[in-house]
Amino acid sequence: MDKITVTFIVNGKEVTLKVGPKERLLDTLREQLKLTGTKEGCSVGECGACTVILDGKSVSSCLILTGQIGGSEVLTIEGLEVDGNLDSLQQAFIDYHAIQCGFCTPGMLMSAKALLIHNPHPSREEIKTALEGNLCRCTGYEQIIEAIESVANK
Repeated sequence: MDKITVTFIVNGKEVTLKVGPKERLLDTLREQLKLTGTKEGCSVGECGACTVILDGKSVSSCLILTGQIGGSEVLTIEGLEVDGNLDSLQQAFIDYHAIQCGFCTPGMLMSAKALLIHNPHPSREEIKTALEGNLCRCTGYEQIIEAIESVANK
C-alpha cells in the first residue's frame, strides 16, 4: 500500500512523516520517532500503557491511526521533562514511591497530566476516575493517587 504523508507536533516539535495507512500512533512514536517511553501492553485500549495526550486529551495510542492526526499535537512521556528538569508529576511519583516495575508509569503519568491540564485541583474521586483506564500490577494504586494529590494540592 502507498504511504501517506502526515504532519503533526510531538513534544513541541513539528514532524512530517510517511506512514502506512494502517500504522498506529503507538508504532510511529516508538519505531519512527524512537520515543520508546510509550509502552505497548494489550494492543486493544484496555491497559493504558500506551497513553499519550492528543490535543489535550489522554488517548490510547494503540487505537489511533497516525494518518488521522494531521495537524494535531501529541505529548508523550518524553515531553514532560523540560531542560533536564522532571515534571512535578514525575518527581511526585518518585517521592511517593508510586513506581514498582515501571511498565504502567508512563501511561499513568500521561493520564494524570491530562487531568491536571483541565482540572488543576481535582478531588480524590476525580483522580481515580481519570486513572480508570490505566492498569497497574504492582503498587495497588494508593501511592499513585497520593503522588497526584500532592501535585494537585499545591
